[in-house]
Amino acid sequence: MWMSEPASFGAPLPPAACPPRLSQAAAPLTRAVEVVNEFGQRRTLHIPAERSLTLYLDKHELVTLMTLGAHPEWLVLGYLRNQRLLSSPAQVESITVDWDVGAAAVRTQGGVSDWQTRTAQRIVTTGCGQGSVFGAVMEAVEQIQLDPSARLRQSQLYAILRKVRELDSVYKQAGSVHGCALFRGEELLLFVEDVGRHNAVDTIAGWSWLQAEEVLRGDDKVFYTTGRLTSEMILKAAQMGVPIVVSRSGITQMGLEVAERLGLCAIGRATHTRFLCYTHPQRLVWDTPLP
Repeated sequence: MWMSEPASFGAPLPPAACPPRLSQAAAPLTRAVEVVNEFGQRRTLHIPAERSLTLYLDKHELVTLMTLGAHPEWLVLGYLRNQRLLSSPAQVESITVDWDVGAAAVRTQGGVSDWQTRTAQRIVTTGCGQGSVFGAVMEAVEQIQLDPSARLRQSQLYAILRKVRELDSVYKQAGSVHGCALFRGEELLLFVEDVGRHNAVDTIAGWSWLQAEEVLRGDDKVFYTTGRLTSEMILKAAQMGVPIVVSRSGITQMGLEVAERLGLCAIGRATHTRFLCYTHPQRLVWDTPLP
């Protein structure tokens, strides 16, 4: 038996003008399976429904992603955005996902002229569900400018952590997934779960690209992830213009170095009222004294 639960939460927002045509190919997120426990007892539980999705850009095979398939069209658009293969959603005519063959076909308006050169260099990463990034992305750090005035109140951070804990999630039912969320202050805009944290942030990036300007701008946003803050995760948040990133996990050395260079506030080990601010603590406003 396959079950379909919502993998994203957030208020509906006005779309951007002239969006690409997208199929609506959301797939079931969990599957019921029978297991035997340590006492030899049989029971039924749910596991995440991981599946492969091969991305074709103007009929050229580009990459295969492992995903739950909650919002595959947003995932594909966000992937192309974060790999800097596209500069605007207006370049995309349509994205069509077909789960029968496990493929996502992207048709652009005028083609991506130098896509082979831009995808030639790959860097293997620790990202579950993805595994590589195109080298040009790592060269983009110096081009990113984050709003130096962006701030987050300590009380807002605690509200964000509370809202994430209270979400009805695939993780609570089946485990083995990562979650990412986009907040405006303490207002939840979108929450996405996937087998890999990179897929979840790409899905958020694709969704935000289709929204109106007040949602697209990132300077008033906070990005949350259950996964560790690697350099790639920091870069993907920064490419959305988000100056503050919060993680339930920790940070890697390269993630720390990239965040420092970008002026991004990286907060890790964040649970309940505990957290560690690794970089740019001046972005935090301390307004909640602890007992």
